[in-house]
Amino acid sequence: MKQQLASDLLDDLKSETRNIILELQRLKKIDPELLMRNPAPGRWSVAQVLEHLNSYGKYYLPLIEEKLNLYEGFSSEYFTPGFLGNYFTNSMLPKEGQIKNKMKSPAAHQASKDPDSYEMIEEFLTQEYLLLELLGQAETVDLNKIRIPISLTKMIKLKLGDVFNFIVAHHQRHFLQIKHAMEVFSVRFQAS
Repeated sequence: MKQQLASDLLDDLKSETRNIILELQRLKKIDPELLMRNPAPGRWSVAQVLEHLNSYGKYYLPLIEEKLNLYEGFSSEYFTPGFLGNYFTNSMLPKEGQIKNKMKSPAAHQASKDPDSYEMIEEFLTQEYLLLELLGQAETVDLNKIRIPISLTKMIKLKLGDVFNFIVAHHQRHFLQIKHAMEVFSVRFQAS
């Protein structure tokens, strides 16, 4: 895998996270009832998408915070993505403004039938601010050395840099899904 400057990676991820925060601020201005409507049969509402994202944040963010607080090594100037981490990230990323590879959400991350859109936005906003803080903290560690178990199985652990990449790619994917849902309701919404 291609090596990159750790500082560049973290700066890019912080920038993408700030974009998501701006998009969340836009969502707060939309009628909450609209955000709870399904755009089509079998498709998630915006509130359900956010609940799904929140479930990942509840798993990954506390683990990352704990590992960062326990780390006693040195930082590294470079990050090299791992094979699996790179694969997971690339499978999440939207391509050319489209979600090319559809996936079924794991049972632990399925959305409930009718989550409250306001609560989902506020929870995700809190998580995004924490993610920004953790990305800042990560500037003092080696993104290659800290390992985080994935949510599907504790047996597979990814490098911290890969986990950050995956989380942000997952957010980008689902904010494109939110944009498409808003278009169904003829609501202009800007997603990255």
